[in-house]
Formats: sequence, structure tokens, C-alpha cells
Amino acid sequence: MSSRTSDVLVVGGGIIGLVTAWRAAQRGLTAAVVDPEPGGGAAQVAAGMLAAVTELHYGEQTLLGLNLASAHRYPAFAAELTELTGHDLGYRRCGTLAVALDADDRAHLRELHALQRQSGLESEWLSGRECRRLEPMLAPGVRGGLRVDGDHQIDPRRLTRALLVACERAGVLFHRTWARRLRVVRDRAAGVTTTDGAELAADQVVLAAGSLSGRLEGVPEALLPPVRPVKGQVLRLTVPQRHAPFLSRTVRAVVRGSHVYLVPRESGELVIGATSEELGWDTTVTAGGVYELLRDAHELVPGITELPLTETRAGLRPGSPDNAPLLGPTDLPGLLLATGHYRNGVLLTPVTGDALAHALTTGELPEAARPFTPGRFLKSVEQPA
Repeated sequence: MSSRTSDVLVVGGGIIGLVTAWRAAQRGLTAAVVDPEPGGGAAQVAAGMLAAVTELHYGEQTLLGLNLASAHRYPAFAAELTELTGHDLGYRRCGTLAVALDADDRAHLRELHALQRQSGLESEWLSGRECRRLEPMLAPGVRGGLRVDGDHQIDPRRLTRALLVACERAGVLFHRTWARRLRVVRDRAAGVTTTDGAELAADQVVLAAGSLSGRLEGVPEALLPPVRPVKGQVLRLTVPQRHAPFLSRTVRAVVRGSHVYLVPRESGELVIGATSEELGWDTTVTAGGVYELLRDAHELVPGITELPLTETRAGLRPGSPDNAPLLGPTDLPGLLLATGHYRNGVLLTPVTGDALAHALTTGELPEAARPFTPGRFLKSVEQPA
């Protein structure tokens, strides 16, 4: 059983797969997505912080360039998607406040501030009193913090729904099944075979299946993306109207070595996350995970204990060896990757869609994405033991 040929077949219908298919269709390519549940995946769990500045880590300055390029695209990207679909994406330019609760945390934040300034980023050091003036619900023990007005937020669930509508209006075809095997014809990727036996033909295949990207059969072993699942548990609370405004911006901290953040939505939802667990494919919500998140968040904002707990959920981030995505053509003609975005999938949605559409139509990545080609990991594969 075979379907009509598409110019582009995207394996994976999360936000990265959807934005890739949408942008490809806008370039005049016929695009299809194979996924049993388009719009699912890690974005359903993600908090949606667009935090290029506060997410900066040592050794990730190259990734910072890509993160900033995508952050700069976000206002126009969100406006375009909203105008096209009529969907409110929950995009807010509310800023982020990263705070310290003890002397060690304060020293860590000071180092992060220095790194941000060295990298040409804008952030402002605040005293504990200044932090509480900005966010009165913060605990009295806050020792200081970093105000970053350039880090924004979006609601990933609303973003996903809008991308689904945008794809449908652009003529993207959805195959609601699993891709089981990559089809290779005359040393070129030519589509996939699905779990129900259908053969979906395509001139080019984009593997954008998140943490599952390394499990597609038929991909040459040397080209399998080195992507692993990293579990994250997230909580959602509701702020009753009588408590509003509870927080005006995203608040984050490192508490006892664990990262915790609180993301307030205009809808009254408060997202608290996230654990980071190397537990394979397990997506169990655990009592320990919920307890640790609530404990750490309570130390930051004691008032959360009065709020209703409305959802607990766990998802799998697609981690890569260097915490950066794999983008663009592989050494197998016709096969491209858009995976491994780890903790920056929502942030990198605009730049990934643009980069993959450019690669699909020209055969090359734009300059901003070139450090993230899949080939950067091949050298380590080919070196003798």
C-alpha cells in the first residue's frame, strides 16, 4: 500500500515537526507529517520560557547565538501565527527574575551575571529588597537576584494548537500512525514504512521525532541521532482571581542544587517545574518529584501552598551530547534532522522552522544554524578506539 509522493515528509508531529512542515509548505513544497497524535510530545508538558539569557550555561556560547536568533524572531513569529489562525498564543514579554536563597546561590548568580555581561547580554543585579519590591510574594530570605526583561514566555499548548491550524490551512497532510522504518532507495532517503504497512513516499524526509528520533529503523547506524530522553516532571496550579496578581513575571532559582521555576500565565495558571531525570523512557509522575518541586517552590514563594493543584505531568526532553539541536542534512541524501533541542525546543521553534525550510529548498543551512549540523558528532563515531 503506497500513498502519493510528498516533497517533504516530516517524521514527528510535535512543535518542531509542525513548524518545519508549515514553513516548508509556505515555500511551495508539498508537505506531510507522520505521527499518531500530532500536537503531542514534550510541548504539552513544557512551561514555555523563552529564556535565552537566564538559561545561559558555561560552554554553551555557540548555542546562545542560536537561542538569541530565535528569541529575536519570536515577536514577528507569534504575530504572524496569531494573524493567520486567530489563536492567542499566550505570548508575554513579562521578563524573568532569577533569585538566590542563600550565600552559595548568590555566588552562583553573581557568576552567571558576569558570564551574561561578558556575552553582551542585558541583565540587572538586584538586592533582595529590590527583588521583593518587584515580586511581593517572594520569601523574605531572598538574598538577591537578576532581572532579565528580555526573556519572555509563551504557552506551548496554545502554540501547538495554532501550528496545527496553520499546517492544515497550508495544505499539510497528516498521516496519523507511527513511522516504523526509513525507506532508502538507491542510497537516498525516499520515505517511510508505517506500523500499519503503508509506504509513504517523499523526495526528502525530516526526522523530527524528539526523544524518539534515534529509534527509527532503517537509518544507517552511523547517522542515527544521538538523542536520549530526559524526564521532566511539571506541576500546574491555579491562582484564584482574589489572589491576582500573584506573580507578574517568571521567577526561577537554584534550590539545593535543583533548578526550579514558576511561570505565571495571564489565564491564572501557574506552572512549576521541572525535574531533570535520566530514567530512560519512564514518564511516571512520582510523589518524590511532586514533593521536591512544591518544597523548592514554597521556599521561593510561600503563598503557593494555598493554591489548588490542578495537574501533574511528566514528559521527555530530547537531550543531545552537547545539549544543542541537530539540524539539517545528513550524509544520507534526502534525510534531514530537526531534533535534540533538549530544554530549548519551544524557544528554538521559529529559527528551526526557518532553517529547515531553507535547507529543504536550497540544500544548505543558513549561517546561524551551521554549527548545529548532524555531522558534528560523526567524527567521534569514526575515530578508532
